[in-house]
Amino acid sequence: MQTDFDAIIIGAGPAGSTAAILLAEAGWSVALIEKQRFPRRKVCGECIAASNLPLLDALGVGDAFAALAGLELRRVALMRGEETITADLPASSHPAHRWGRALGREHLDTLLLLRAKEAGASLLQPWSALSLRGQPGRFECDVTALDDGQSATLRAPLAIAAHGSWEPLPADRAARRAARRASDLFAFKANFGDSNLAEGLLPVLAFRGGYGGMVVADHGIATLACCIREDRLAACRKAAPGKSAGEVVEDYLQSECAGVRDALRGAVRQEAWLGSGPIRPGIRMPRDGGDVLLIGNAAGEAHPIVGEGMSMAMQSAWLLCERLIRQRDAPLCGDAGRALRREYAIAWRRNFAPRIRLAAWLSWLAMRPALGVGLSPLLRTWPTLLTQVARLSGKVRCAADPATIACNSHLRDPHFRNLLHDNA
Repeated sequence: MQTDFDAIIIGAGPAGSTAAILLAEAGWSVALIEKQRFPRRKVCGECIAASNLPLLDALGVGDAFAALAGLELRRVALMRGEETITADLPASSHPAHRWGRALGREHLDTLLLLRAKEAGASLLQPWSALSLRGQPGRFECDVTALDDGQSATLRAPLAIAAHGSWEPLPADRAARRAARRASDLFAFKANFGDSNLAEGLLPVLAFRGGYGGMVVADHGIATLACCIREDRLAACRKAAPGKSAGEVVEDYLQSECAGVRDALRGAVRQEAWLGSGPIRPGIRMPRDGGDVLLIGNAAGEAHPIVGEGMSMAMQSAWLLCERLIRQRDAPLCGDAGRALRREYAIAWRRNFAPRIRLAAWLSWLAMRPALGVGLSPLLRTWPTLLTQVARLSGKVRCAADPATIACNSHLRDPHFRNLLHDNA
């Protein structure tokens, strides 16, 4: 078993697989560690903004995505109480990709993972990363196979964390449990067939103690996803003993939002509700970039109310890898390495911190519908305000430019591979 690599990536979701594709295509030896078996369902709103579709093309999965995904998302709605207000979604300036689409994570993640393997990444799945130690130039990661218990220690001069915010490494879990609060948000998702939700519509749900969204994705299947405070969830479960958490959430959403009731009238839930959390929205990116490079939710997470999780995941991976590949002649430790990590951190904050702050404000408002009563007349008069909010959340602006990375054979330079391991 190979144990020495140029880069170790923990997590093979959209962020980790994107980084693995880019680095492997550029000639890096990459270990991609993923503890879940694919395909697998995952709690997610499942929307891909138009700004990301050129990235999917550049990664080599654009055609497959287009063949599977739902119809173009051209309308946005706010569902609150008995009211639904709709508006146009902003269109991207890209001539071939004007509007976003939705695709189940069981499909998208698998497409990206298979592409990473095709590019040459070494996939360890299902393997769990138990611990990560070291510093730039010399990292060690202890991993174990979940099927047969085989274990190994991987070594690389570069480590990238791409795991979810609610999936910390085992060494961090005790501290995470001790920090639980009543205001923690738990995420839920279910899929429904035969719904009444219009294809091409992207509703945002606002209700007491939470927020959510709906969309029709691949195969005409509707996704209903939400986040709900732990104390609100506990109160709902206490009022409905004997029901699962997901069933309680479904009942609560229908009682709070007429739009959800209408959409699910006659619909058939496909599988059991999924739940996860608590989610950890916020910025985790150190201003100096840190020693372990962070992408996706490991770097920072916007409240899912803006539906930018997968967009930020892929775009952050691109921002990082563009710098790693462009500066391939610089060692990863010492002053040059610190400068690279700081440059990436600055670019990450410039592109994603505004989205995260906007999402935090919107989620605070959505969870308190009484405060939004005064906004309803304004939105009914000027529904294009919803369009502008969608634009501000990043729906038509991409932090990464596919032209900045040339994933071609000229980057497969033995001299570059030697430089990676300087001072290792």
